[in-house]
Amino acid sequence: MDAMKGPGMLFAAILAGGRGSRMGSQDKPKQYLLLNEKPIIIYTVEKFITFSEIEEVLVLCPENWIEPTKDILKSHFGNDPRIKVLAGGVTRNDTIMNAIDYLDASYELDSEAALITHDSVRPFVTYRIIEDNIHAMEDYDMCDTVMPCTDTIVESIDGEIITNIPDRSHLYQGQTPQTFKIKKMQQVFNCLTEDEKSVLTDACKIFTTQGEPVKLVKGEPFNIKITYPSDLKIAHALLGME
Repeated sequence: MDAMKGPGMLFAAILAGGRGSRMGSQDKPKQYLLLNEKPIIIYTVEKFITFSEIEEVLVLCPENWIEPTKDILKSHFGNDPRIKVLAGGVTRNDTIMNAIDYLDASYELDSEAALITHDSVRPFVTYRIIEDNIHAMEDYDMCDTVMPCTDTIVESIDGEIITNIPDRSHLYQGQTPQTFKIKKMQQVFNCLTEDEKSVLTDACKIFTTQGEPVKLVKGEPFNIKITYPSDLKIAHALLGME
């Protein structure tokens, strides 16, 4: 894909720290399960490695899966120097900060350098969504991929009785990618207390709690996160429609 106008230096981080417990897989994290004979994570990495302006695609996974992940990626992409496998962290925030620490140590990052973060188990992200995330960095420090809520959302504090039914016209369902200026993320993250860091597990929430604007990027209904066995069946059906 041809280079596009966007931030100074651009990177992608594929967050592959999931253990697969909700998928019912005890021995293999869900991102390594097969879709039409190909691991889910390969479909995801393919989308980002296509963009020539992305300097590196970082794949962050459980530490004990680093070598298997390298082997899986090598079998599909060869020895592509733009793909790096790193250890993820205990939490999503830890994983993102591991990526940032690596980039900070490897590059002279300026205030425009940006990182696109994406769930490894969202293989149906489109080129348009990625492009819109990149373009959002021209005017914002953070953006989030979302879809308008179409169903009524019911709130219940105790899980037994409805507490509130919010106006869905103001509600959006979060997806990924989430993209941010790296230096700005370091700044807002370092403003958090340790308690806040443990509670605020979403990059966008970190920005919003610090009063920083987050641009909305339109997602797609099929940009699903493969979490449960039923999601895997839907993913197979979506592949058949491509």
